[in-house]
Amino acid sequence: MKFDSILTEINGFGKFQIRLTLIQIFSRMSLPCHFLLNNFMGAVPSHHCNITALDDGSIFSNLTQEQKLSVGVPSEQDGTLSSCQMFSKPQYQHLSGLNRSGDAVTVLCRNGWVYDNSTFKSTLATEWDLVCSKKGMNKATVTLFFLGVMCGAPLFGFLSDRYGRRPLLLMSYMSSLMFAVLSAFSPSYMVFVIMRFLTGMSLSGISIISIALNVEWCGIAHRTFTGIIISLDWTLGNMLLVGIAYNVNHWRMLIVAVTAPLLLSIVTWRWLPESARWLLANGKTDAAHGYLVQCAQMNNRMKYMATITQTELLKMAEGENEDKKYTFLDLFKTPNIRKISICSGIVWYGVALTYYGISLNITGFGLNPYLTQIIFASIEMPMKIGVYFFLEKVGRRSGEMGALLSTGLCLFINIFVAKEKWIIRTVVAVIGKSMSEASFTIIFLYTTELFPTVIRQNGLGYTSFVARLGVSISPLVVLLEDVWHLLPAIIYCAVAVGSGLVAWLLPETLNTRLPESIEDIEKPRGQSTRNKDFQKKSNLLMMTDTQPL
Repeated sequence: MKFDSILTEINGFGKFQIRLTLIQIFSRMSLPCHFLLNNFMGAVPSHHCNITALDDGSIFSNLTQEQKLSVGVPSEQDGTLSSCQMFSKPQYQHLSGLNRSGDAVTVLCRNGWVYDNSTFKSTLATEWDLVCSKKGMNKATVTLFFLGVMCGAPLFGFLSDRYGRRPLLLMSYMSSLMFAVLSAFSPSYMVFVIMRFLTGMSLSGISIISIALNVEWCGIAHRTFTGIIISLDWTLGNMLLVGIAYNVNHWRMLIVAVTAPLLLSIVTWRWLPESARWLLANGKTDAAHGYLVQCAQMNNRMKYMATITQTELLKMAEGENEDKKYTFLDLFKTPNIRKISICSGIVWYGVALTYYGISLNITGFGLNPYLTQIIFASIEMPMKIGVYFFLEKVGRRSGEMGALLSTGLCLFINIFVAKEKWIIRTVVAVIGKSMSEASFTIIFLYTTELFPTVIRQNGLGYTSFVARLGVSISPLVVLLEDVWHLLPAIIYCAVAVGSGLVAWLLPETLNTRLPESIEDIEKPRGQSTRNKDFQKKSNLLMMTDTQPL
């Protein structure tokens, strides 16, 4: 008997699994709030040089603010005031309508900048003047945050495969809360980026452990549904971020506000179960049996547990557990698992680079950043419903490939749309964002099904590591527009198409059992007649189960 057979007998998606999903909503909603936080926390409002140093005690002090700017700040070709330069001395001839300032000497801002606070009261840029020559430091805050996520992914993946999902999830909750609050009260830029690095490192545990815990408790017939439901937490968190950011305009309080849900996660952690799959794979049959009994009681299936004794579980554990400690090296030792690891890593890199390339550029479409963000968030809900039906009928591999190629097509189209046509650019960007979100939704579920239980968290940690490498590079790619304004879009497009083609090399996992050991991966992975019969049995049990979920 396999573990999936037991789950089918005690209901692979009943009240027990629903409670598990609901408990984790708070923590998973905090993920997009932090991952996309820089769209608001690091926003750069309109600004110009502080020209108070030009006050020579004569005419200047009697001028209106508009006149002062006219004589103190040069204009760009589009008529807007320069953000980074000022005149070395007042150009009073501008007051009479003479704009001949070709011989006027311009210098870099001497006494800082004046910012437009109508939209954002306080951001990282206004706090530490991260503009002009320091604008790269603003982008670096995103990069360093995702470098932290990148480093945390393999660490939490390894530790949760070694010590269990449940204790590492609590550690992730507590460390994320602590470092996020510390970052909000950072006295300097250097302290802030260090705290953000550690926050990202801690949040990666929530990202990879929570989805594995949910999928490992669900039966074959409900894995797709579970994967989509979990991904909706990201959509809800995305919408929550817009609401919080609109009402909290100070970046320090904004960090505290989006981190607050983790307090509820810590409180509700006590009701989270350990993964029975992990317990069996590590020979902890007593604990596994206890959690299975809890599941059966809550799902009103206790009559089936009479035949599932600890002795039966012990035999199952002995058949699947070799008392071996697995590491990341096991992801590359055998041919099939090596192919899966390499290909899934490339796909994850492409998914993350393109998704955040679109998501972190909400000011590039000519709309208010809050409006752009809510449009991006709103499109995710209907898209994910469509993804569910597509995955059930067509499969993971085709879905992932199609989503990435569609993302690449939208990015390619926008290369040829002028910035003045912001409506067309926004519509195409929204479609591309929805396809990119679809690829992210699919790859999370797909990865949990590709890797066996004994190294599933190692696999998720490895792929998340590669993904966050792509994310950390993504905001820096935007800086390449100084070399050629089309270069960032071309890079995003090429990566999306290339990773989409690589996705076709991965095996299909629709309606197949979750692999428990590496040996299961090295066997033929196609959908066998046995699996089809098992799927029919699962559907029959679902139809005959009258217990409301």
